[in-house]
Amino acid sequence: MFSSKVTQKGQTTLPGAVRLRLKIQPGDHIVYEDTEGGFLIRRAQPFDLAWHAAVQKTLSEEWNSPEDAEAFSDM
Repeated sequence: MFSSKVTQKGQTTLPGAVRLRLKIQPGDHIVYEDTEGGFLIRRAQPFDLAWHAAVQKTLSEEWNSPEDAEAFSDM
């Protein structure tokens, strides 16, 4: 079991053993997955980041019009 302290800004340092096990390097992104038992922490794969970057603009702009709001208002 490992632990770390959370700062006033909500930041924490991952213990060295955790970084080694997850192969986390400076600049890597971490994914927090909500599960029934708590949160699963893993290193984001480059594919995860590429997919997110590719769809982020599409999802925020493509279905964000007054017409879309009206079309989906009964859902």
